[in-house]
Amino acid sequence: MKNIVILISGRGSNMEAVVRAAQAEAWPARIAAVISNRADAKGLEFAAAHGIATAVVPNKDYPTREAFDAALAEVIDTHAPDLVVLAGFMRILTPGFVEHYAGRMLNIHPSLLPHFPGLHTHEAALAAGHAEHGATVHFVTAELDHGPVVDQVAVPVLPGDTAQSLAARVLEQEHVLYPRAIRWFIEDKLTVENGRVYGPHNPRPAH
Repeated sequence: MKNIVILISGRGSNMEAVVRAAQAEAWPARIAAVISNRADAKGLEFAAAHGIATAVVPNKDYPTREAFDAALAEVIDTHAPDLVVLAGFMRILTPGFVEHYAGRMLNIHPSLLPHFPGLHTHEAALAAGHAEHGATVHFVTAELDHGPVVDQVAVPVLPGDTAQSLAARVLEQEHVLYPRAIRWFIEDKLTVENGRVYGPHNPRPAH
C-alpha cells in the first residue's frame, strides 16, 4: 500500500477528484495527508471530512523559501510518502526540496506544456489565438513547469470563450486527467528515460 501526500493552497478541487477516485476505484494506495501553506484553505475541510490527516505549514512563518521548504518536507516525511501530489499548491519550490522528492512528485498545470508555463495560462492561450488549450500532468523538476510530461488533455478553444469559460472546461478535464496519471504512478506503470515518460498513454517503441 503506497502513501500519497497532497499539497494544496486553496479549495483543492483536483485534490477532491483524486480522493474521490482513490476511494471509488480502491487504489492500492492511501491518501496519507493533505497539507496546506494556508490555514484557511477550504480543501482542508474536505480532507478532514473524508478521514484524511491534515496539517498546515504557514509559509509566512518562515523567513526564507529554504526555511519553509525544510519545515514542509519535515511534515511531509512523517507520512512516508511514495508520491507527493501538488494540487493547486501556490508556492515555487526550492531546488533542494524538488531534489528530495525527485521522481516521486507530480504537478498538474493548466496548459498544454511547453506552451504557457507559469500563471494566467487561459488568458495567454486566448491572446495567442490558439485553437486548443488543455492541461498537463508532469513530474516536478527545479525548472518551473518543465518536468517530464506524464499525460495531457486537449480542450478546444471555442468562439466567444473567455478566460473563465475556458478555465472551467479545462478544470473539468483536469479532474479526469490527474487521478488517472496518479493511478498509473501508484500501479508502477510509468518509467522515465532521458526526460521522457513511458506508460499506458505512451508505450515504449519496439526496437
